[in-house]
Formats: sequence, C-alpha cells, structure tokens
Amino acid sequence: MTDKFISIEGIAKRYPGAGGVTTTIFENLWLSMARGEFACVIGHSGCGKTTVLNILAGLDAPSEGAVIVDGQAISGTSLDRAVIFQSHALLPWRTVLGNVAYAVSSKWRSWDRAKIKAHAQQFIDLVGLSGSEHKRPSELSGGMKQRVGIARALSITPKMMLMDEPFSALDALTRGTLQDEVRRICLETGQTAFMITHDVDEAIYLADKIFLMTNGPGAVLAEVVENPLPRDRGRTDLHRHPLYYALRNHIIDFLVTRSKTFVAETPDHDPRNVPVVQIGKPGLTIASTGEEPRQTWMPGTSPGLSA
Repeated sequence: MTDKFISIEGIAKRYPGAGGVTTTIFENLWLSMARGEFACVIGHSGCGKTTVLNILAGLDAPSEGAVIVDGQAISGTSLDRAVIFQSHALLPWRTVLGNVAYAVSSKWRSWDRAKIKAHAQQFIDLVGLSGSEHKRPSELSGGMKQRVGIARALSITPKMMLMDEPFSALDALTRGTLQDEVRRICLETGQTAFMITHDVDEAIYLADKIFLMTNGPGAVLAEVVENPLPRDRGRTDLHRHPLYYALRNHIIDFLVTRSKTFVAETPDHDPRNVPVVQIGKPGLTIASTGEEPRQTWMPGTSPGLSA
C-alpha cells in the first residue's frame, strides 16, 4: 500500500442553523496522498472543497475526525503548509522581494538579512521574476502577482502546498503559463500539492490523482481517479494520448450526471473504501487509498468486471 504522507480520517463539517437545524456540508470523509503527489479535487460549488483545504491548512477545524500530515495531527496553522489563494493576497506596501522575504523571515527568525534576501531571491528567480524584485504589487500584472504568491509559498519549503483555484482569475495565456511553471516546479522539487479546481483539463494536466466529490450539502468522496498519462506529459501533445479522452469523458460524465445522483444510487458506498478508477487498467488492484485491497473498473463497465 502507498505510504500515507497526508491522511484525512473521517472528517466532517457541520454548521448550526436557525431553529436548531444543522447543515452537514460533508461527513465521514477519508482520503490520502503520498509524498510528492499532486492531487486535485473537483466538484460543484457547495460540496466543501475549500473547507477541506482550509482544514488541511489549519485555518478551520473539522466537526469530527482528524487530519494527519507526515505523522502529525493538524491542530492549527503551520509554516509546514503553504497556501496559494484565488487572489494573490500580497502585502501592498512591500515589494516582490519584501513579500517573499517576509515569509522567509517568519520561518527562520535567526537568519540575518543577507541570508533571508539570498534565500528569497532563489525563489523569485525560480518563478521567472528576476528583475522585478523591487516592484510593488500595484506595478505587477495579475499573472506576476500570482507568481509572487507561488514564490512566497515555495520559499518556506513547505511539506505541502495548498492551492485554492489560484489561476481562475487569469486570462487563458497567463493561466497556461503559470500551470506550466507550477508543474515544472513540483516535478523538480518533489513538492506535495493539493489543489482545488473546476477546470477538468487543468486537473488532467497537473494532477497525479483526482478526487471526485458529489454535490453538497451532504457531499461524499465518490471516486479517486488515477491519472494514466505519463508524468512527463506536455501541454501541446496531451490530447494525443490514447487515454486522454477516456479520462476526460469519465470526469465530465461524473460532474454533469453522476455527481447529482451518486448518493441515492449508491446506498452501499463505503467512505473508507472509495473506488479507485484506473482508466485503461481493468481488474483487481491494490487501491492507493483506504484500508483494504479492492476492485477498480473501467468507465462504462460494472464494478470488478473487465471491459
């Protein structure tokens, strides 16, 4: 079984409402990730994606259950976990270097100014912002601001990078460029990443593993889809891979059709034993999440049966 670097164990999130009515966003959620893995969560608005990310970040607490990262239970925020938000969330009075250096100095308080500056500069260079170190956020484009956010997150060498639709507000060309940069950086550094997205193609390009959530409230993790495309895949030839459309169609079919009816049509769904879909690999396998070996299947076939 794959080593569980990140383990979400039976978490739930509930909010009290008027008249004593409680709204359950999700409950009994189990999922895991290996070190160095890039995972994307896809689901309709209201299924609790951002809430799960906030719990991983320590910005929110689950109503029940636990989250374990590298053998330690999360009990609040930590510089071991960096977050890249939808908006750049930069300090407007600080320069590019100042924003990144602020994060560095927060983690390594004993470092002198020269060491902090040199370390920050490494990550500014890494995201392609050399020469813009002394510009303030108001002088940067939207894409450059997000690059600063990425540099700031990476500069503290986090165990896990959390991304909440970080490219959603960008134009298509800038978005593609930053996706390329994030993918390159994660592959080169072995960074573990957990990302929320509504973009199926973005998930297919970036992720090793895709978590499919049903509609909320009362959302559940329905499937874990393993990306069958090679890790060295390129953007320009992605659609030429023989399994690309099977993977894409499976995810879209879930979002358009099955996410609405999954809970009603699958009453015996076991949250601790979520199906792992391996496109192009029918038959019995050892699942990458959960506690026991189980069956996976090809889209369009019955569970456990070959195509």
